[in-house]
Amino acid sequence: MQKQILATVFALGLAVTPLTAFALEGSSVVLDVHHAGCVLCGPIIKSTLKDVPGVNSVSVSQPDGVSDVTATIDYDPEKTTPAELIKIVVNRGYPAEVME
Repeated sequence: MQKQILATVFALGLAVTPLTAFALEGSSVVLDVHHAGCVLCGPIIKSTLKDVPGVNSVSVSQPDGVSDVTATIDYDPEKTTPAELIKIVVNRGYPAEVME
């Protein structure tokens, strides 16, 4: 009887583990970063954000090289938040907000 219970628990554990990992995978946010109107601003914002603990990836878009930057950030919500990411960008000199 104990062997059946252990086998069932073990089998359920293997089935549930991938679902748990998927649920905790991460989140993403898109920031609209203002006053970033030069060709170097996009790379500066990207390098600033990619060094934040909990940030998995960052991509930036600056369509014509002289407009504001849009930054898409994939992050671990257990390690950082959109508010913290905005604070870091603002401290670098660029006002930012979550893009809606």
